[in-house]
Amino acid sequence: MSTPSSYYVYILASRHHGTIYIGVTNDICARLDLHRSGRGSKFVHKYKVFRLVHLEEFATAQEAIAREKQLKFWKRDWKIKLIETDNPDWNDRSGLIWQAG
Repeated sequence: MSTPSSYYVYILASRHHGTIYIGVTNDICARLDLHRSGRGSKFVHKYKVFRLVHLEEFATAQEAIAREKQLKFWKRDWKIKLIETDNPDWNDRSGLIWQAG
């Protein structure tokens, strides 16, 4: 799934249609571990936003950061449509990441 120089934009959710968090990282497994252990974003910890519902891979940090900024400015409805395009039930996709890694 990933290459040594992959960068990711990810969307976490607290539940189906719940609170959403958008982030960027070059190590998605480590970043998810940080969030879930309470050592990542304070927002994620406070609102229990641990479910990986969307993931996009990029070749460069600049592309990933630009996409993250774009998504953060989107309306909530647009973000929901993006998530539901590939994940209509808002299932946690982190298991797929760890299996592929």
